[in-house]
Amino acid sequence: MSRRLAAVLACVLSGVLVPVPASAAPGTNCAEPARVGAVPPWPRAMLTPDAVWPFTRGGGAVVAVLSTGVDADQPQLRGHVLPGFDAVSGRGRADTDCAGTGTQVAGVIAAQPADGSPAVGLAPGAQIQPVRVVPDDVAGTPVADPAWLARGISWAVARKVQVIVVATPVDRDTRALRDAVADAVSRGIVLVAATGTGDGADGDRARKPYPAAYDGVLGVGAVDADGRIWADSPAGDFVDLVAPGVGVPTLQRGRGIVLVDGTGVAAGFVGASAALVGAKRGDLVGPDIVRALVATASPAPLDETYGAGVVNPYAALTNRVVTPSARPLPRVAGGSLAESGTERRRRDLAFGGSLLAVLAVVGVLVMTAAARRRRWRPGLPPVLPVVDEPVEPGPPVLLLADEPAGSRPN
Repeated sequence: MSRRLAAVLACVLSGVLVPVPASAAPGTNCAEPARVGAVPPWPRAMLTPDAVWPFTRGGGAVVAVLSTGVDADQPQLRGHVLPGFDAVSGRGRADTDCAGTGTQVAGVIAAQPADGSPAVGLAPGAQIQPVRVVPDDVAGTPVADPAWLARGISWAVARKVQVIVVATPVDRDTRALRDAVADAVSRGIVLVAATGTGDGADGDRARKPYPAAYDGVLGVGAVDADGRIWADSPAGDFVDLVAPGVGVPTLQRGRGIVLVDGTGVAAGFVGASAALVGAKRGDLVGPDIVRALVATASPAPLDETYGAGVVNPYAALTNRVVTPSARPLPRVAGGSLAESGTERRRRDLAFGGSLLAVLAVVGVLVMTAAARRRRWRPGLPPVLPVVDEPVEPGPPVLLLADEPAGSRPN
């Protein structure tokens, strides 16, 4: 297998597509730095970090990135990458990156603004704790192993990171991985996981990615600049949110800038959002931050590829999500009021009036029964006489006319 083909295969299977040069660096099999021309930083327009940064830039948050390692010498990451841990070998650091995938994910989280660079992290104040869960040589085994993921998650938990981003998922559920994830969630750590890739076939989309499919983990899909789902973003109940993941400008090892497709960088944006919320809202723990991110997501089509919608860090940071809880009503003891003279008179009048009404009704009933026994019936009024009216009126009578002689009485 050629070095070029091995590098391409490694990046595709890890969930992130990386531009690979025609020839790899001699003797290292590592991706060479690359630089793209001027590209619009569309994720910045979609996620509006400029509106978030007046509140926080994520200072104090530590985000573990589980991938191929992170290049600590990348100029825009310098000073923000900790030594990390190589979970593949079980020892050593992970602050170098041969394949470049981990550096790409770290770039969308914590890349520092630089003149002429379209890449900037959503949480530039955060620190990156790199954890290698994919072999360093892209010509070797290009996929992660559940045992390496479990070891890397447990190591990150022991270092008390606030957020864990799994950029390279696996398709096997193991007890060790399940236990490591459950331990991280129980300790209040936000665990974000890419959902991987698929070619659209039903068989591939039916395969669940881990740890995204576990309870308490934020599974992340990818969308483009128009909000359309990435063609290779899997569908399923394991997708909780989506984020930019098509043509994303981000960092490459060395001094490179590349355009990347994949759910790995999308998970990086969600992890950065969690770091921002945690840095600003110190009263929130992992489940609270997860609830805030899901509840404030920007609306999207009701589809299993979108989950709750597009992550919205500004809304998650500024909106307050109240957890519903059933609270019993307080017990109220019935009190007795002292009866005043006025109340007593009102009661007596009401009682007397009711008694009189009852007696009147009873009297009417008794009288009616007695009358019926005597065959009494109510009489009818006499018929009014009918007077024939003349058809034509008589001659008019003049009231003030002189009377004829001899008609006036003496």
